[in-house]
Amino acid sequence: MRLLLRVIGLLLLLTAALLAMSRAPERSVESLVARWAPPPSDFIDFRGQLVHLRDEGPRADPLPIVLLHGTSSSLHTWEGWVRALAPRRRVITLDLPGFGLTGPWDEAYAGRPYDGETLARFVLELLEHQGVHRFVAGGNSLGGEVAWRLASLAPDRVERLILVDASGTVFKSGQVPLAWQFARLPGAATVVEWVLPRTAVSQGVTAVYGDPSRITPELVDRYFELTLRSGNRRALVERLRSASSGADAERISALRLPTLILWGGRDRVIPASAAADFARRIPGSRVVVFPALGHVPQEEDPAQTVAPVIEFLGLAAR
Repeated sequence: MRLLLRVIGLLLLLTAALLAMSRAPERSVESLVARWAPPPSDFIDFRGQLVHLRDEGPRADPLPIVLLHGTSSSLHTWEGWVRALAPRRRVITLDLPGFGLTGPWDEAYAGRPYDGETLARFVLELLEHQGVHRFVAGGNSLGGEVAWRLASLAPDRVERLILVDASGTVFKSGQVPLAWQFARLPGAATVVEWVLPRTAVSQGVTAVYGDPSRITPELVDRYFELTLRSGNRRALVERLRSASSGADAERISALRLPTLILWGGRDRVIPASAAADFARRIPGSRVVVFPALGHVPQEEDPAQTVAPVIEFLGLAAR
């Protein structure tokens, strides 16, 4: 009995030590700006909601390209694409509410859910406020779902659609990042607001890359530090608990616009079979699969993945 009590005591001490080592206090947005929001980053106050965005390329472009990131990500995921597209097209990227430097819902939007429909309505309002009335919508994962919901909500405003490993159809994940699994557990919100091992973030990034050798320490730093942004971890818990596979999928079948579907063949979060489902639902859409890439192919290999986008937008011959 004494030995058992000693073992239990030792385990408790080790657990306490690990928790102390993994303690990760929230960071203010001001403390993150210098590293993660250099020019051309901008911040706007939209009805009390702070929004981190970048508006690059020729401002006279009548049909901007709006690119939206996925869960736990940020506008930085599109930097490679923006470098390729901005010399000829206006490209707008932003941190969706709950993520990146934008942070959780605030002021007039406080208390809203972090589901695709709510985010899509917010993006439509924001773009209208910015004077963007018609645009090309593109997105990855959750951002892909927001993109097709934009086309569903405002078909007169979305000219073309680019879906990159998008959510929205019914699918079964092969591998969900460990941190996401933990965030769904009862009581997790309180724990994750104080504890976040960098190794858990590293594991999450590895889970969404097809080739882990492409992952750099700075990349893990970005995901880790932006997750620490005040309010983001609680928002992530709320997002993951409310997520449901295939909600409103029938609306995808009503879409009638030029659509490019890009997918990573090694995507373990949303399998490539979902690309075929999107293609079946959207008449005339084109599918391109990148066999060696994972769930964030636009980030993992920007040059390879932007090539079909350039062709889709009619920029190849210019």
